[in-house]
Amino acid sequence: MIRFDETHAFLKEDFDAYQEAVNRCHAMLMNKSGKGNDYVGWVEWPNTYDKEEFARIKKRAAWIRENCDVFLVCGIGGSYLGARAAIEMINGLYPSQKPEIIFIGNTFSSTYIAQVLRYIEGKRAVVNVISKSGTTTETALAFRLLKQYMEKTYGKEEAAKRIVATTDHAKGTLKQIADREGYDTYTIPDDIGGRFSVMTAVGLLPIAVAGIDIDELMTGVQAAYADLSDPDLHHNPAYRYAVARRMLQNAGKDVEMLVTYELQMTSFGEWWKQLFGESEGKEGKGILPHSATFSTDLHSLGQFVQEGKKVLFETVINVSKPSEDLIFPSDEENMDQMNYLSGKNLHWVNQMAAKGTLEAHVETGKVPNLLIEIPDMSAHSFGYLIYFFFRAIGMTSYLIDVNPFNQPGVEVYKKNMFRLLGKQ
Repeated sequence: MIRFDETHAFLKEDFDAYQEAVNRCHAMLMNKSGKGNDYVGWVEWPNTYDKEEFARIKKRAAWIRENCDVFLVCGIGGSYLGARAAIEMINGLYPSQKPEIIFIGNTFSSTYIAQVLRYIEGKRAVVNVISKSGTTTETALAFRLLKQYMEKTYGKEEAAKRIVATTDHAKGTLKQIADREGYDTYTIPDDIGGRFSVMTAVGLLPIAVAGIDIDELMTGVQAAYADLSDPDLHHNPAYRYAVARRMLQNAGKDVEMLVTYELQMTSFGEWWKQLFGESEGKEGKGILPHSATFSTDLHSLGQFVQEGKKVLFETVINVSKPSEDLIFPSDEENMDQMNYLSGKNLHWVNQMAAKGTLEAHVETGKVPNLLIEIPDMSAHSFGYLIYFFFRAIGMTSYLIDVNPFNQPGVEVYKKNMFRLLGKQ
């Protein structure tokens, strides 16, 4: 499913020299013996996921598609990034599928929240609030406003049918509210952290509401599990990618730019940044994750990549087959001098742009490039790709001896914010 190519990365170390360490870290992931082992439930999730809840998700998603115009996903971080990445990558940015999906609860911006509340007036709405605790500030703030809007618009009884909570199975503020109000609820597993949760109900319900085949997505996850369970660096592209990252940082490359050539994968880059930044950016260690969408961002970032300070490497995701394609037309007058592309597929043009950029950045700019090739942007490919990155970040973090599954640094800004807001 995935082809990984490190031949453009100027690597000077030998992969075989890392095999013993990889074997040790692989055992920690599989045996739950490493740092943060309470949160490695995602490793076996492709085989152990709750089939009964999975069936409920599909049934509920079908009801939502029939009974709403706008579906509001209220969550922040891992509670929305994965779902958004999947929906946009698979369906594109202007899908024909209904309902419209709006993401809220991920910002304090008063303008954004006010505009969303105004936009949904007169439309049939369903809300999916996603929070383990129910007290995440951005999400709780938005949900109070949404809850009051829904109850005012529909009345408490109908509003309760139109609010779905994805939360802890037994405890927490949101669980208490959901039980009291009679909301339909889905579970965030105890042993899977938010940034690993897209293949749980956290991501699967919004993805299913978007009309995406979540059976196909899970088949992709399962295929990745099967392919990536061998720690041999000659057979495991996820671990090979993880080791290549360590080699590049050892060579002074402290920034990684994830590059895609498909606009519908821009949110995938946002999801990836949380996964990698929050997992390995600790104890003064880790690589700063950045993302870009080419060729668009070549007109803003390309100059720095080509000739700026040599602090970064690129990891490029190439898609073999686009979701849609067009033939470029001929024009008799040819005033734009574009007839040289007449009869060519637009995807071929995009591929040539990628090839030319790789040559420029590697051969002239001397910027290391790691290449990841996926066959398409289907649900199966998405499922495979997320599990590929889960395995990679678990391995690459353990190789530098950090806990990939906590985020203690995030708490610092929260404490300061609560003090300034006057929270006791």
